[in-house]
Amino acid sequence: MDLNYTPRQQAFREEVRGWLKENLPAEKLASYDTREGFEQHREWERKLFKARLSMVMWPEELGGRGCDLTEWLIFEEEYYAADAPMRVNQNGQLLLGPTLMEFGTEEQKKRFLPRMAASDDMWAQAWSEPNAGSDMAAISSKAIRDGDHYIINGQKTWSTRAIYADWAFGLFRSDADSKRHHGLSFLMVPLDAEGVTIRPIKALNGKDAFAEIFFDNVRVPVENRIGEEGSGWHVAMATAGFERGLLLRSPARFQQPVRKLIELYKANQEAADRDPSIRDAVMDVWSGAESYALSAYQSVGRLARGEKIGAESSINKIIWSELDLKIHETAMRILGATGELLSSAPQSTDDHGWLEGFLFAQAGPIYAGANEIQRNIIAERVLGLPKA
Repeated sequence: MDLNYTPRQQAFREEVRGWLKENLPAEKLASYDTREGFEQHREWERKLFKARLSMVMWPEELGGRGCDLTEWLIFEEEYYAADAPMRVNQNGQLLLGPTLMEFGTEEQKKRFLPRMAASDDMWAQAWSEPNAGSDMAAISSKAIRDGDHYIINGQKTWSTRAIYADWAFGLFRSDADSKRHHGLSFLMVPLDAEGVTIRPIKALNGKDAFAEIFFDNVRVPVENRIGEEGSGWHVAMATAGFERGLLLRSPARFQQPVRKLIELYKANQEAADRDPSIRDAVMDVWSGAESYALSAYQSVGRLARGEKIGAESSINKIIWSELDLKIHETAMRILGATGELLSSAPQSTDDHGWLEGFLFAQAGPIYAGANEIQRNIIAERVLGLPKA
């Protein structure tokens, strides 16, 4: 693979860098796990959309810019290097969007994708259930066909930002007598529909990051189904691939905190060097972030040659989730006891939200499929090892 950028790619990088420099919010936005912050981030997304920078790799007619994946990686590098706001509509734009591109009808694409790119519709993921977390095939929520509608009953949990979102997408059992991976359908559900009840679940930081969604005879048009009836598992596995692969967590998302970690280490080097393993840990996460970036460019090159990235996406998921943990664990070691203070505490010296990032990183090995499950997938489907 040629790691030199083309003139077009270099010009795109300069354009993105210049736009971000001129348009970044003057003050940091409130957390998007609050109503105020959620709406602030929605407005920022709309500003990106007007500049054709919201979903740069989508076709222009669907709200994008028609960029290739290399240009998307460039955008991500500039976006995170500029400390731009976190992307609040990731569930829609980075997970459901590619799924619609692959499995949606032309009508669905035209209806949903431009509004998704503009964040006029904000999306939550409705997959996990109280008894179906990492084992998603155990889903029991039902969507029974009634003419040109499905009637949904059941419960979803750990739905990120569902308390503020407009829509949710998820798997439902459309064949009441089916078992495991069979008889599931992939549906898009408006969260203001009659019979939908949403209850917030607080994250470790005390904010309403998640929610439970209860469905009580909720009627959803059949036209909101993605793919054929009963083929939801196949569609969902493609979505899971997007979640575990590059799209949800680009390398730039980790390279930027590593740069901040190096600054933190240098600012506290005298104290940090009392434990030589801290310096080693800083170097380890730097090399990990750079390796992940090179691996991403290799994957993009393979995709450009027409290859497919299937079960290997589970390797990506383990890499980025455990890298995120190591980055924040190292920061907490450098900060010592002061790192445990909330940023609002008078004695806090945390300018980069290390504690908040540390708490969030604990979930990384769990969401998008627990890492234990990902290791099983790698063993069986990538390495060809026999089942235990």
